[in-house]
Amino acid sequence: MGEIRVAIVGVGNCASSLVQGIHYYSKADKDPIGLMHYSICGYEPKDIKIVAAFDVDARKVNKPLHEAIFSPPNCTKVITRDIPEYDTIVMMGPVLDGVSPHMREYPPHRTFVVADEKPVDVVKVLKEKNVEILLNYLPVGSEEATKFYAECCLEAGVSLINCMPVFIASDENWVKRFEEKGIPVVGDDVKSQIGATIIHRTLMKLFSERGVKVDRTYQLNTGGNTDFLNMLNRERLKSKKISKTLAVQSQLDFPLSEEDIHIGPSDYVPWQLDNKVCFIRMEGRIFGDMPVNLELRLSVEDSPNSAGCIIDAIRCCKVARDRKIGGALESISAYTMKHPIKQYPDHVAKQMVEEFIRGERER
Repeated sequence: MGEIRVAIVGVGNCASSLVQGIHYYSKADKDPIGLMHYSICGYEPKDIKIVAAFDVDARKVNKPLHEAIFSPPNCTKVITRDIPEYDTIVMMGPVLDGVSPHMREYPPHRTFVVADEKPVDVVKVLKEKNVEILLNYLPVGSEEATKFYAECCLEAGVSLINCMPVFIASDENWVKRFEEKGIPVVGDDVKSQIGATIIHRTLMKLFSERGVKVDRTYQLNTGGNTDFLNMLNRERLKSKKISKTLAVQSQLDFPLSEEDIHIGPSDYVPWQLDNKVCFIRMEGRIFGDMPVNLELRLSVEDSPNSAGCIIDAIRCCKVARDRKIGGALESISAYTMKHPIKQYPDHVAKQMVEEFIRGERER
């Protein structure tokens, strides 16, 4: 089927897990853990080639990708170090609003060290490298930077998989522009394979389908990576909170009031590193107005938890490009993203993706 030429914006923990995972699954059995299918329309993990990467950290810029993914402040657990040497050199991207001012108050091994480099011409690089798909792994709150890279994609004819909560693939105006250019787009805000939001959604749906009246709920997350450190600036969390809250609310016939649902904000615990701990509490009423309360604690390595979803999203996006489909890919976005252009129950979204793969569904 040929290769899938991908560029990454933000060579952090998620990018590290993705790159390691591509090579790990390239040598794994044909029925690996964590992927929808080993092959999607003939595309396997080994067909994903990272041909360009952009970052702003001095410890990553100008390094080959196979070294940069293990550079500080990355702290995710290692899947494999058996990675071939990459010709891909991490290039300096524009900083814009990608680094929150409060991050400068923390020691370098915890946060960013902005490189004293001139940003490259991103559009020129995307064209020269024949990039087909760009992955956005920028920090939460990078509104201006995400929109900059979305514009670069439109100019270069490149698809965008938006893994963070700035609303591009779920915004009708942006979607229309991608559709007019015949470019598929996937987003927004990646779900984990088994993460806080997917579990919370499932429990809310279960309560609703079993006739429970949900009265109130919360979801609190803690972690020690740069993502959690970045989110200490609550001003950067507006779209993240909207994304996670709507993902959970969408499973109810009648949404809860703002006072009765709390999704985040999260807190930063340095020694947790890339381990994410989630606390969920749900309160409701069953037959006879009798109370039912549920409490759950989830612990999981944060960055590997989304890498499989992105490998599936990349391959579905490539299939859409092969089929000359532009605009928001509704099925894979609903399955792998918290804030797609339209919300569906997760089992319905999975069936939609299977139909898309078989060619029975356009998007």
